[in-house]
Amino acid sequence: MNRKDGKWRQNRKWKRLLIITLGTFIMAAGVNLIYEPMNMVVGGVSGLAIVVKRVTEPVVPGGVPVWLTTAIVNIPLFLAALKVKGKDFVRKTLFATVIFTLALYILPSYDIIHQDSLLAALAGGILTGAGLGLVFRNGGSTGGTDLLGAILNYFFPYYSVANMLLVVDSTIIVLGAFIFGINSALYAVIAVYVSTKILDNMLEGMKFAKLAYIISDEPEKIARHILEVIDRGVTIIEAQGGYSKEAKQMVMCVVSNKQIVKLKECVADIAPESFLIISDAREVLGEGFIEIDY
Repeated sequence: MNRKDGKWRQNRKWKRLLIITLGTFIMAAGVNLIYEPMNMVVGGVSGLAIVVKRVTEPVVPGGVPVWLTTAIVNIPLFLAALKVKGKDFVRKTLFATVIFTLALYILPSYDIIHQDSLLAALAGGILTGAGLGLVFRNGGSTGGTDLLGAILNYFFPYYSVANMLLVVDSTIIVLGAFIFGINSALYAVIAVYVSTKILDNMLEGMKFAKLAYIISDEPEKIARHILEVIDRGVTIIEAQGGYSKEAKQMVMCVVSNKQIVKLKECVADIAPESFLIISDAREVLGEGFIEIDY
């Protein structure tokens, strides 16, 4: 590795840490400014911490702070994960978890939604999904139930981590329903749905494109038209007919949503007997689309 590459990798590392920090603060804002004031339990350790705060209010003035419960619960989870998953797994999670707990401590708990439950569910879901997206896209994890799911998966390998997380988070939401009522729990479900959609879009890509496969007797003409007129790259793939066993050439290309009409017109004009397959491409990285930077 030369000096220039080493500097680039170091800069990329710091950039990722800064983005993870931003993501955790966005998540903490969702908890302290929306979920906690609205008594909305959306699962996770922070959801459990909201329940603990309410339950302990008669004993502790104001209840046990959300950040403190989050820190206390994560300590045994990290120790267990260290034993069953190893140092590398824990190291990737530790930074985001510590920053998330710190953000919960720093940010004030204040109701910015003014008791509008639907708006709270939508805004909280957006903040949580966006924050998680920034963290996950840069190789981080906020620990909590993610750690618990990985630990349980170690002892019960026949069940996926996703299924483990679903059971754990659902249990916390049901617990919240008993403490705060069914209405709060139902709005929490809406928040989880919105958060999941935002997270999926951030991880899989929000810039949609179209992936096209064209099987034709005129692959060269179609490829030339796409290159010169539509101004997109093409790949010609050698193929074989499953029934006829004849050699075929298949043209593959990725175009934007606006260019798909031009592609259809191109195929219809040059070789209308072609077989055209078009599907959605959630994220396209490379020249002409999004720069690869990982």
